[in-house]
Amino acid sequence: MVAMANYPGGSPWAMAKDVAAGNLLVTARTFQPFDLAQLDKVSFELERLMREVRGEQPPLDDPRALQDRNRRIQRLNSAATILRNARIKKRR
Repeated sequence: MVAMANYPGGSPWAMAKDVAAGNLLVTARTFQPFDLAQLDKVSFELERLMREVRGEQPPLDDPRALQDRNRRIQRLNSAATILRNARIKKRR
């Protein structure tokens, strides 16, 4: 029986929130210990949080809020890209 990896933060949702906040830096090695089912859960939560962040509309006259929103979207998008590549490698 293969041991399943623990999610940083305790759950896939918490992991996605940590990525968006910049508290968890994602690299290709971040997803190595996860199996495909766990990667699917993290992918779902990253996409869900990305939709939520995109739905937020800070005032256009608040450049800091706009930058913060754009940074969170960028972090989530890059994490999702890295995760997709990790899933492709796991399937081989």
